[in-house]
Amino acid sequence: MDKTFQIAIDGPVAAGKGTTAKMVAARLGFLYVDTGAMYRALTLYSIRHDVDWGSESEVIKLIDSDQPSVELKVPVGDTHDGRLCTVLLNGEDVSWKIRTEEISHAVSPVAQYPKVRDYVNKLARKMANEQGVVMEGRDITGVVLPDANLKIYMDADPMERTARRHRELMSRGEDVSLDVVYRELVERDQRDMQKNLKKVPGVWVLDTTGMGIDQVADVIVAKVEEMK
Repeated sequence: MDKTFQIAIDGPVAAGKGTTAKMVAARLGFLYVDTGAMYRALTLYSIRHDVDWGSESEVIKLIDSDQPSVELKVPVGDTHDGRLCTVLLNGEDVSWKIRTEEISHAVSPVAQYPKVRDYVNKLARKMANEQGVVMEGRDITGVVLPDANLKIYMDADPMERTARRHRELMSRGEDVSLDVVYRELVERDQRDMQKNLKKVPGVWVLDTTGMGIDQVADVIVAKVEEMK
């Protein structure tokens, strides 16, 4: 297999992209690239610097002037705590700090700003050109890695995605109702689909409704094995 084999995965929130991508990467010996985490890190950086995340000009000015460093690493040692990857913002481990509801609410508009996307995409492409990768996000198959060896659109029933997201938040101690999670998920879907979440030609649509993460990973790994 090509040592720079690229697997690109898109799909809505709570479709299982992150955990599945991490598992597939581990099985294949590839680097897992969570572009969503990179956008979240830049959103956290903006908030910490008292920049209005709803103002494109202010966010861009901050990033252009500071050029904050965002790195992704494979969890090692004490960082094997359930995270999908270790996210370093200017050297600081912010892996869990970027997973709050505050960041979830703010990241969607920040991730739509063209210059922010260009900033993240440049870093992501560099990683993909140096090694085998599994990369997931909202526009990986169409924009970041349009020539990926395997392009996947992962989806699931909205209610099942809501339940998954609710369990994740509750496990982190965030007291939020299922109804609130559902409304926020629907709103997030609408924003993403109006912007950059698309099913590109040739993409493999993988419905994970009723499937466990192990099952989804098995299906993807088997597909890759067929392509060898």
